[in-house]
Amino acid sequence: MEPLLLLAFAAILITCVLSGHSMFIALFAGWVMFFGYGLHKGKSVKQMLLYCKNGIAVVRTVLITFMLIGMLTAVWRSCGAIAYIVYEASALCSPQSMIIVTFLLCCLVSFLIGTAFGSAATIGVICITMANSMGVPILYTGGAMLAGVYFGDRCSPVSTSCLLVSTLTHTDQLDNIKRMFKTAAIPFILTCIIYLVLGTQVHASGVSNEARTLLAQNYVMSPVTMLPVIAVLIFALCRVNVKLTLAISTAIGILVTVFVQGFSVSVIPQLLFSGFHPANADLTQIMGGGGLISMFNVIGIVCISSSFSGMFDGTGFLDNIQHLIIQLSEKISPFAAILLVSLFAGTIACNQSLAIMLTSQICGPLEDDESQFASDLENTAVVTAPMIPWSIADAVPLVTVGAPSLCILTAVYLFLVPTCNLLAQNLSFSKVKLWIHA
Repeated sequence: MEPLLLLAFAAILITCVLSGHSMFIALFAGWVMFFGYGLHKGKSVKQMLLYCKNGIAVVRTVLITFMLIGMLTAVWRSCGAIAYIVYEASALCSPQSMIIVTFLLCCLVSFLIGTAFGSAATIGVICITMANSMGVPILYTGGAMLAGVYFGDRCSPVSTSCLLVSTLTHTDQLDNIKRMFKTAAIPFILTCIIYLVLGTQVHASGVSNEARTLLAQNYVMSPVTMLPVIAVLIFALCRVNVKLTLAISTAIGILVTVFVQGFSVSVIPQLLFSGFHPANADLTQIMGGGGLISMFNVIGIVCISSSFSGMFDGTGFLDNIQHLIIQLSEKISPFAAILLVSLFAGTIACNQSLAIMLTSQICGPLEDDESQFASDLENTAVVTAPMIPWSIADAVPLVTVGAPSLCILTAVYLFLVPTCNLLAQNLSFSKVKLWIHA
C-alpha cells in the first residue's frame, strides 16, 4: 500500500504543477491519503492529529525564523542594502563576464538574504535583464542564476533550508555551515572555471546602464546602507543566535530606511507585513517583495510537509522503504543511498522542504554522526530539488527571471556538489570496505 500511496501522491503533485493549480491542493490531497492510511492501520483520529501536531512542533523554531526572514528581506530592500551591492557590482560588468558575474552576485545576495526565491526576484532579475540587453544567451545566465541562488540557500546563516536541516538533525547551524563551505570548495572553483570558459564563447557587445540609473534615482547610495548586512555577518561569526541576529539586522535596517532613505516611521508596520512596494513600477519589478506575507506560502508548505513527517513517523509508513535503503547503503555507501533517496523525494515532493524532510526521515539510520548526516543532506536534498523540472524549487526562480527550464543543464554547481562529494565519499567507503575484508 505504501508505494501505491506515494505514487498516487506524486501523480497528484505533478498534475497540479503541470496544470498550474495550487500546490496546496496536492498537499491537502496527500494529507487526506496519509491520514486515511493511519486510520486504516488502526490509529484513532486523535492519534493522527497528535502525530501531525508533533511533526509541526519539530519545525516550530523554523517557522518563527521564516517570519523574521520575511521582515528582514523587506527591510534590506527598503534601506538600500541590496541596491547598493547591485549598483557597485554592475559597473564592472561586460558581456563576456556576465555569466560568471551573474553566478557570483547571486551567490553573494543569496548568502546575505538566505532565500533562493528572494534572490532570484532581486539580483536574479537584474542580472538577467542586464545580460539580455547585452545579447548574452539566457541559457547560460539562467543556469548561472539558478546555481547562484541555491549557493546561499544551502549555506547562509539566514537560510530556511539550512535551518531546517540543522533542526531535523539536532546539530549546530554554524558548525554545519563550516562543513558546507569545505565540501563545496572544489565544486565552487570548478563552477567558476566553467562559467569563465563559457564567457569566452559569448560574442556580444553593449552595456546596459538602465538598472544602475534606476537604482541611483530612487535610493541614497551610501556605504551606510550596508550596516544591516554587516551586522548579520559579524553576529554569525560571533555565533549569536540566528533569530536574535535577524531581529537586530532588521532593527538596524529600519533605522537606515528612516534616517538615510527618508521613509516615514508610519510606513514601517506595513513594510514589515506586506513587503517593500515602491511607487515606481520599474523599481517594484526589480526590488519589490519581502515582508511577512511573502513567507505565508512557504510556511504553509512546511506546516503540511512537517505534518506528513509526523504521520509517517507515528504510523511507520516509511519503515519498509527505510529497510531497503539501509541494505542498499551497505553496498553503494551511505552518501550514494542518501543521494538516490533525495532524487526520489524531490521527484514526488515537488518542493524542497518536503524533499529534505522525507530524505531525513528515510535515511536517518544511515549515518551515526549527526553532523555528517546534516552535511550529506545539504549536499543532496537541498541541491537536487532544483534539478527536478516540475519542482517549484526550480520553476519559481526560472519563471521569475523569464528563463526556460533547459537552464537546469547549465546550473553546473548544483550537479557538481553531489557529484564531487559522491566521488570523495565513495572512495573513502571503498577503502573502509577493503580494510574490513582484509
